[in-house]
Amino acid sequence: MNLLKSLMLVALAAIATNAHSHHHEDDAQKPMVLDPSCRHPPFQSHILSRSPLVIYLSGFLTADEQAHLQDITKDTFTHSAVADAAGEQGLRQTRTSQSTNVPRDQVVRCIEERALLFQGFDIPRTHLEPLQLVKYSKDQHYHFHTDWFTNPAHASSVTGGNRLSSFFAYVSAENITGGGTNFPMLAAPSNKRWCEYIDCDEPWENGVTFRPIVGSAVFWENLLEDGTGDQRALHAGLPVTSGSKLGMNIWTRQGPLSDEIRGPDVP
Repeated sequence: MNLLKSLMLVALAAIATNAHSHHHEDDAQKPMVLDPSCRHPPFQSHILSRSPLVIYLSGFLTADEQAHLQDITKDTFTHSAVADAAGEQGLRQTRTSQSTNVPRDQVVRCIEERALLFQGFDIPRTHLEPLQLVKYSKDQHYHFHTDWFTNPAHASSVTGGNRLSSFFAYVSAENITGGGTNFPMLAAPSNKRWCEYIDCDEPWENGVTFRPIVGSAVFWENLLEDGTGDQRALHAGLPVTSGSKLGMNIWTRQGPLSDEIRGPDVP
């Protein structure tokens, strides 16, 4: 797939839609308006799986964006929390990383725009959760989990519904071994060209493990057509055996999130 051509077509379609729409919704429900100051890199997409939809994005983040994300989140990380079956947030041994929400400045808003354009959604930015950075040092991991919520309280219309899709982007990887993103229920591709992006030394029964290549991202859909969670989207952040990894989560909800959850734009 020629992603640059596809991205341009999606962008043109979005512009045309916005130019000819006459919506009467409130601001939270108006379609996204493109920011002419955003300069999106010509990243490439590689479809690993069509069902569930899983796409590898090479060059999704620029070097300047990677540096900026690290700069604006310096000294803000705390231990990552996980919600239990009752919906209570807490520290768990299943997730030993550190995380932080990213202030939504101009650079971050352009990354948000890129994520929405890639999906082809004519929806406002309010469907995006705050971007989250996650830091993994030696031996840290996130055990097998799904990004979609099993607890209805987390997926109610008040909280924006469930998570339609996920991006996991690699912001930095310093002298790293291990730390791949594993999807145990995906079939490993036979084409050896994939070995540039996935760990081809993994036994086939382990599924697919994406290597932590800086600037790249993995995109996948979380829900089936009927809106229920897709178990095949199960994945894990494998333990970092040496070095460190910094990743970024971008989650799109079914509906708009409140200003309280989204937080403010910043200069």
